[in-house]
Amino acid sequence: MSRWSVRLRATVTVTLIVAVALGVASAVLIGVLRTSLVDGTADEAGRRADQITTLIAAPGAPLRGETGRSFTISDPDVLVTKADPALPAGMVSTGDGYVTATRALDAGTTVAVRASLAPTQLALQTLTWVLIVGIPLLLAMVAGLTWFSVGRALAPVSAIRAKLADITARDLHQRVPEPHARDEIAALAKTVNGTLDRLETAVDLHKRFVADAAHELRSPIATLRTRLELGQRAAPALAGESLTDVTRLQSLAADLLVLARLDAGEPLRLQEVDLGQLATEEALRVPVPTNLDIAPGVVVRGSPAQLTRVITNLLVNAARHCEKAVSVRVAPGPLLEVLDDGPGIPAEHRETVFHRFTRLDEARDRDAGGAGLGLAIAREIVTAHGGTLTIEDSPRGALFRLTLPSTPATAACG
Repeated sequence: MSRWSVRLRATVTVTLIVAVALGVASAVLIGVLRTSLVDGTADEAGRRADQITTLIAAPGAPLRGETGRSFTISDPDVLVTKADPALPAGMVSTGDGYVTATRALDAGTTVAVRASLAPTQLALQTLTWVLIVGIPLLLAMVAGLTWFSVGRALAPVSAIRAKLADITARDLHQRVPEPHARDEIAALAKTVNGTLDRLETAVDLHKRFVADAAHELRSPIATLRTRLELGQRAAPALAGESLTDVTRLQSLAADLLVLARLDAGEPLRLQEVDLGQLATEEALRVPVPTNLDIAPGVVVRGSPAQLTRVITNLLVNAARHCEKAVSVRVAPGPLLEVLDDGPGIPAEHRETVFHRFTRLDEARDRDAGGAGLGLAIAREIVTAHGGTLTIEDSPRGALFRLTLPSTPATAACG
């Protein structure tokens, strides 16, 4: 029962409680009614016995038959007979569907009057059938009303849950609906909105800090690079190593700035882009042999600068891990695939590599592995364009597959 919803648990619990209460009440009702009806029938038999005894004892009372000391009256429910030790005068007994009352007529004669229990049994049977039919109907009504009432009471909770499920780091400005009632659910909604306020403030401060830090790093790094280039003639080896580190810092600062903008949810400047042309231009810049399979006319709607960055990051990653060559394929869909002939990526790491600052063990060297932001940035940009970027199975190497919405669908979204 712990796996059931609150609504179902409440409905079942209330229905069971009402069923037990109605069962006990029905048993008590039938017992009390049976006792009352039998007592009423016994009282009626006693009254008739008293009346008949009085009539027989009156002087000149007519009797239709007489045999010895036994008297018979035409009423089959009345018997005048000699005294029976088993039925002493004044006794009331129940049996064979009748209640019998006895009265003493004289020293050796008694009057026995019986009353039928058939009406009592009929009434009890009728009541039993009414309860058999009525209780399930009443329980069904109780269950339905409970289900409806609990569902209506929990509707604000469902609205809060649905809204929270839609809120991401990019739209923390949204708030859950607050019910007008002053109850616990309204207090919960206010608490959740207060938490979202604090979270939005903290995330905004974090984004602003990253953007500001990346922006402020660009100028001193550029100045340092210029000075190292000028001093490369005096100390070529030292300047070369320093320039490598500065280049990494520049790349890291640029990546952080891109991530800050993506996290901030800046609107995309969309236009029609030839995906095959972008892939061809970027493939020519890769310092390894590249095999191209480009279908013409594969047009998407997106940001040229950001899509270029995605393709560049994928090609740089493939060139870093390939042994001989990199293959690039663009097909209608729109679809872009980048395949290297390196060792590949294990299935358990195919989502991990898209996390920020993630580098696999064999790629942790600073000179070869990068900062671990390239694939994360690519995935963020593709997601912002409404597409997907995944790693698929391949006979050799790592196969990155990028899919984007077709031009009509994307244009409609814009």
